[in-house]
Amino acid sequence: MSALPAQPVVHEVNTRVWLRETGGRTGRATGLGDVPKDVWDEITPSGVDAVWLMGVWERSPRGRDIALENAALRSAFTSAVADIDASDIAGSPYCIRRYEVDAALGGREGLLAARAELDRRGVGLLLDYVPNHVAPDSPWVTEHPSYFVRGDAEDVRRDPAGFFDTGRAVLARGRDPFFPPWPDVVQLNAFAPQLRAATADVLGEIGRVCDGVRCDMAMLLMNDVFARTWGERAGAPPETDFWQEVLPEVRRKHPSMLFAAEAYWDLEWALQQQGFDFCYDKRLYDRILHESPESVRGHLLADEEYQRRLVRFLENHDEPRAALTLGPDKERAAAVLIATLPGATLWHEGEFTGRRVHLPVFLDRRPDEPQDLALLAFHERLLARVHGSGMRTGRWRLLDCTGWPDNDSARQLIASCWTGPAGRFVTVVNLSERPAQARIQLPWKELGHDTWELTELGDSDRYGRSGGELLTSGLYVDLPAWGTHVFSVAV
Repeated sequence: MSALPAQPVVHEVNTRVWLRETGGRTGRATGLGDVPKDVWDEITPSGVDAVWLMGVWERSPRGRDIALENAALRSAFTSAVADIDASDIAGSPYCIRRYEVDAALGGREGLLAARAELDRRGVGLLLDYVPNHVAPDSPWVTEHPSYFVRGDAEDVRRDPAGFFDTGRAVLARGRDPFFPPWPDVVQLNAFAPQLRAATADVLGEIGRVCDGVRCDMAMLLMNDVFARTWGERAGAPPETDFWQEVLPEVRRKHPSMLFAAEAYWDLEWALQQQGFDFCYDKRLYDRILHESPESVRGHLLADEEYQRRLVRFLENHDEPRAALTLGPDKERAAAVLIATLPGATLWHEGEFTGRRVHLPVFLDRRPDEPQDLALLAFHERLLARVHGSGMRTGRWRLLDCTGWPDNDSARQLIASCWTGPAGRFVTVVNLSERPAQARIQLPWKELGHDTWELTELGDSDRYGRSGGELLTSGLYVDLPAWGTHVFSVAV
């Protein structure tokens, strides 16, 4: 597989659920090496550059036992799947015992077969890495206690939820600074030189079987965050930040390996500077869901180079389903918006067909839900047309939308353009439930006085406009509630 494109489109798949459902269709147990070609085709529609197989690593039996004993988790499981059974609970994919492909999924051979299928389609493979913690039955716990945040007998007595005694050492349970400890994981020490070297080694091995990793809660390992979380227990912060030390070591072995950070708390820019190719854009997600179009526009005023290294999404395994939070019309408008923005784009398996149940990652079975075939066709057409246009190989720019004294509906619109070897493209999205009109100022001085044709991407709708009018008055648009335009602009 050659290097992924500069701004990849990623499709996240819950591996255990997907394989179980594939086995139900084929009538036999299915590992990663047994997936029929047409099923691979379904998760790699035109426009998808990489598949993220979420949850392939060996899960912790001890972590699963802890989950089964947790009343709050069991309630969440039955809320998602009413008839859930213990046999449907696989344990958390982020409570990892070892970075070896789970035997139930076909082991390493199955993963290599899966990667070969993706490679034949020109699609890359992303996997998970969890840098902050490991399972309590990880071999590291007994073999390398120096990798972990340590405590003492008094900590166990005072805070049994936060510390436990392995028999050889007292170790802290994993946590972030804003929530109680997670009961099923053990906290690694980001300041320990031995842990940093081991992390680079593990990521180097992972890089042998995939094209990139999504690093879970990557900001927790940053020196300042880790020091605030653990204080003196972690020891003195090293001069070099965790990721600034680890990522160059891995890239010496795998120069083109992609690193995407799950990141929050406005630390995206800092993590980009520490070596990550991409960071989650949770702020955009929150603004689309809960704030005004003007707030979304304000977010998109950021520097283009920064935005090209963000991951845009409307849902993922941690967030509620977009069909539930957005509704069909807003979801379509938002999908057009993020599909035509700079940066990586993340889509979640089931999002295209309108799934509404948010499944806890512990489960490997989900409820049956009707497929919205019209929504599936919309998404596949959108991805294919954006990809086929080549627009995202150019340079992107946010555009001004101008209204009138008696009509301020232009504030509801988000407009942008791409300019590059593939041509000129304009996207306009009405991110509101009311009609909106505006004049959009285009940046292309070369429009001159020719007549230019605006063609709706992948459609037969065409509009002729004078270059002089476009340059002086701007492009007039009138969109219904949640309406969109994606135009190519050519003589």
